[in-house]
Amino acid sequence: MPRILITGSSGQVGFELKRALALHGRLLCPGRAGFDLSQPDTLAALLDQLRPDIIVNPAAHTAVDRAEDEPALAHAINAEAPAVLARWAQAHDALLIHYSTDYVFDGNKDGAWCEDDVAQPQSVYGHSKWLGEQAVRASGCRHFILRTSWVAGVYGQNFLKTMLRLAATRDSLSVVADQYGAPTPASLLADVAALLIDRCQASPDQAYGSYHVAAGGRCSWHDYACHVIALARAAGWPLTLAGAPQAIASADYPQKARRPANSQLDTGKLSRQFGISLPSWQDGVNQIFQAIHSARQP
Repeated sequence: MPRILITGSSGQVGFELKRALALHGRLLCPGRAGFDLSQPDTLAALLDQLRPDIIVNPAAHTAVDRAEDEPALAHAINAEAPAVLARWAQAHDALLIHYSTDYVFDGNKDGAWCEDDVAQPQSVYGHSKWLGEQAVRASGCRHFILRTSWVAGVYGQNFLKTMLRLAATRDSLSVVADQYGAPTPASLLADVAALLIDRCQASPDQAYGSYHVAAGGRCSWHDYACHVIALARAAGWPLTLAGAPQAIASADYPQKARRPANSQLDTGKLSRQFGISLPSWQDGVNQIFQAIHSARQP
C-alpha cells in the first residue's frame, strides 16, 4: 500500500481527502505542528522521515485579505513549501497532487478560464499561489495541479456557512452580485484526487499537468447566497432575514485584496482526459446543505 501524505488534513479539503483516500494507502496526516508549511526549510528532513509515495497538498495560506499584510508568510506557505514538496517528489519518484486557485487569473476574461490562459494574479494570495504552481512545474516531478474556486464543505468555515449564520442573526444582508464563479464542494476535489491516484496506480503513464476542477455552471455570490437561504427557509430554519439579500456591487464592499470578477473555470480538459463528469454547483450546494441540516436534527 502506498504511503500518502496529506498536508492541511484539518482543513476543508484535507478532511475530505482523509475520507476519499482511506482505502488507497496508508495515510500520513501529521497536522500543522508536525508538518509546518510556514517553515519550508524544515520540510525536506520531515519528508525523509515520512517517505511518502504520494503527496497531496491542499494546505495553503487562504486568508486573502490578511495575505496583503503578511506577504512573506503567504509566500512561504504557498510558494516556497510547494517547491520543497515538488523537489523531494522529483528526487524520490513520488506523485504530487497540488491544489491551486482561480486567483491566479485577473478575472477580466469573458467566458470560462482555460488551463493555458495567461495568469495575471491581482493579489498577494494569487501571486503566491502562481509562484507555487511554477515551482511544481519546474521541478519535473510527476504532478497534477488542480485549480479550483469557491470551495465549500460540511467541515470547516466557508461562505455557505457564513450565509446561514448571518441569515439567522440579521434582518438585512448585502452580498456582492458582480463577481462570478462556481461553488465547488471539498468532497468533489477529494474524489477527483482519489480518481487520479487510481489511474496512476493502474498505470504510471498518465497525462500529468494542470487541470481545472470546479462545479458546473456559474453564479454570483448573491445568487449563491439566495440559493442557500432559500434551502434553509424551505427546511424550516428559524431565520431573522425576512426576504432575500440585497445585491450590491464590489465597489460597495471594499476589501484589501482584489478579487477576480470572473472566476469561472473551464473543466473540459479534465473531462476529456479522464472522462470525469462534474456536477452542477446547485447539486453540490444542495448536498452540503442537506448534510449540515441533517446534523442539526435531534
